Amino acid sequence: MAKYTIGGQAVIEGIMMRSPKIISLAVRKADGSIHVESKSASTIRDKYQILNKPFIRGVIVLWESLRDGMVGLQRSAQMATDGTEEEMTTTESISTVLVAVLVAVGLFIVVPTWSVRFLHTLTDEPLYLNLFEGLLRIFIFLAYVTAISQMSDIKRVFQYHGAEHKTIYTYEADEELTVENVRNKSTLHPRCGTNFLMIVMLISIFIFAFFGWPNVWVRIASRIVMMPVIAGVSYEIIRFAGNHCKNPLVHALIMPGLLLQKLTTREPDDSQIEVAIAAVKEALREN
Repeated sequence: MAKYTIGGQAVIEGIMMRSPKIISLAVRKADGSIHVESKSASTIRDKYQILNKPFIRGVIVLWESLRDGMVGLQRSAQMATDGTEEEMTTTESISTVLVAVLVAVGLFIVVPTWSVRFLHTLTDEPLYLNLFEGLLRIFIFLAYVTAISQMSDIKRVFQYHGAEHKTIYTYEADEELTVENVRNKSTLHPRCGTNFLMIVMLISIFIFAFFGWPNVWVRIASRIVMMPVIAGVSYEIIRFAGNHCKNPLVHALIMPGLLLQKLTTREPDDSQIEVAIAAVKEALREN
């Protein structure tokens, strides 16, 4: 069986892959060649062991994944366009992340929380109101993913997402990393970030049910403040699920996230699988 836990992310015309020691990036360039580069997979958790504790480590992993993912997307855009894409400054990168966070907060926290206030005329039961809010949040997320999946560029990213999962499955099965072996694997993986997001939304329904139904501004503030807690809990769940996915009960519990991946992954072609294989091999080079 595979010795290391690896994970990745689809980027522009490529794959970013992370192993315990290396973050690799493989991108198909405009001339058809595959450019591969890598760097050390440093983490603040190596310096402060308390950050490796359960429920804390998930928040750190999420933040570092967002940071590395943004860098990977920027770098892959440069590589895919042979350097014609201008490199963002540090200020531009930070601004981009902040705008993305604000949009996410607005779309998936403020909008559903604000909208459900109209149901207060139908029921005063906090459990039902929080349930309606959670279901609306999931609906908005599904609508958002469905909408962007129609874009041609996003479709290709979703194909690379599928290639990433297939290649990780092949490695975890201790099979040789060839296009033939990878092609037959599933595009749905229990440790996927999409699965994580679904778990976050479901766990939030349960946790917020204990907060009652205060005024809308307190509800919005509580949702934002509690997100690190929810992320920490969700990370532990997805970590457990990844290690016990063959258990029928665990598989049933993560099924909503697996089904959601049918929207965020597509079957890749062989050229995309070749890129994913290159990314995995580079990430495992010194492990």
